[in-house]
Amino acid sequence: MTLNESMENYLETILILNHRLGNVRSVDIANEMNFKKPSVSVAMKNLRENGYITVSDGGHIHLTDAGLEVAEMIYERHTTLSNWLVMLGVDPKVAAQDACRIEHDVSQESFEAIKRHINAGSRRS
Repeated sequence: MTLNESMENYLETILILNHRLGNVRSVDIANEMNFKKPSVSVAMKNLRENGYITVSDGGHIHLTDAGLEVAEMIYERHTTLSNWLVMLGVDPKVAAQDACRIEHDVSQESFEAIKRHINAGSRRS
């Protein structure tokens, strides 16, 4: 299964909620993303069937190694791009929204170049 932007957002949200709450349930994801529970349930079923998450008998959602890898990649892109846009003078709220759009479409090559540019700039400061 090739992950689309929506599935990547779910995985990133599970990662964030796991850090914040410890245990993540579908209702937590629905509340965080402002989605209806049935939509989240369908997405969780797809992620589970494709090996990105597991769901315990108690309804707790856990990222598999494959899910964690994707979630961490998307989260790194989001935080890096958001921080970079803020450094460029973009309002933090706008930067976060724009980073959320960019993180899914930027190539790995371009993202690595952006990281190198940011790191080179921070070494000069």
